[in-house]
Amino acid sequence: MIRKDMGLIEPIGAPQAKKPSRDGFGKALVELGEAHGNIWVMTADVSESTRTHWFAEKFPERFVQAGVAEQNLAGVAAGIASCEDSVVFISAYGVFNPGRNWDQVRVSICYNDLNVKLHGSHTGVTVGPDGASHQALEDMAITRVLPNMTVIAPADAEEARKATVAAASWKGPVYIRTCREKMPVFTTASTPFQIGKANVYREGNDVAIFACGPQVYESLIAAEQLESEGLSCAVIDCHTIKPLDSEAVRYWAKKTGFLVSVEDHQIDGGLGGAIAEALAESTPCILKRHGMRNRFCESGEPFELMKKYGIDAAGIAKFVKEARG
Repeated sequence: MIRKDMGLIEPIGAPQAKKPSRDGFGKALVELGEAHGNIWVMTADVSESTRTHWFAEKFPERFVQAGVAEQNLAGVAAGIASCEDSVVFISAYGVFNPGRNWDQVRVSICYNDLNVKLHGSHTGVTVGPDGASHQALEDMAITRVLPNMTVIAPADAEEARKATVAAASWKGPVYIRTCREKMPVFTTASTPFQIGKANVYREGNDVAIFACGPQVYESLIAAEQLESEGLSCAVIDCHTIKPLDSEAVRYWAKKTGFLVSVEDHQIDGGLGGAIAEALAESTPCILKRHGMRNRFCESGEPFELMKKYGIDAAGIAKFVKEARG
């Protein structure tokens, strides 16, 4: 059965001042703290970097600084979440949360299906000069495989704010992925957001581009370029990697017969992997995956790295043209 609401989402705003998506996460925590007395926030000695210091300043009695101990961060959060109706947000760089504490997340949080919400900041190649050790490119894969876990990669700061608010009332563990670098804010307060439901930001007949994170905006710019060259591309913001909007995948597979996934992540196990699995089970269709291909990145300026690995607008347009033939 094909869902009937696959049409273009309005409104999408003109890009505003650039902001890192982690700002939207931090802003939402304060909103949640003001509205709900059961919200707790924890971090691992990176409160300013993850924007959790905004919550700490207003609600110190519900903020826990775990220090440089991400495994302990997850364990303590599980304990707090086991008490009454507490909802706990734990925040650190993506390579450490969920990278370093994956075992504790699996056993203490997911096995018990607790209301602990993970925030992985500083993900993808746009961490830039910090290099391969800090560029989380596998985090969606290792969280997506966990039972009970929901995985979200917001497109911009405004969508990150909405995702965080939505995660607070979503039952069970959630992983929210944000980036450090300032990126265009192109969605608005009126743009719909629902966990598990993709947003169509551009219609097209030849190719459907499914993207997440900053690559949604880059894909929109790429689609405009491709339109001028005679290739009609739909752009879908697939912000929820799990549960994937399989109905949207099937719809666009049948409409265009050609899908492209774009992500600042390894193509194995992330958005592209999730779409491939959905297609294999129901709808034969060509899928070309674009992202990091079985390699680590390197140190460099964020936008230079995006360009080098082809996940900026120009690189996405080039990939789609070559893939489409």
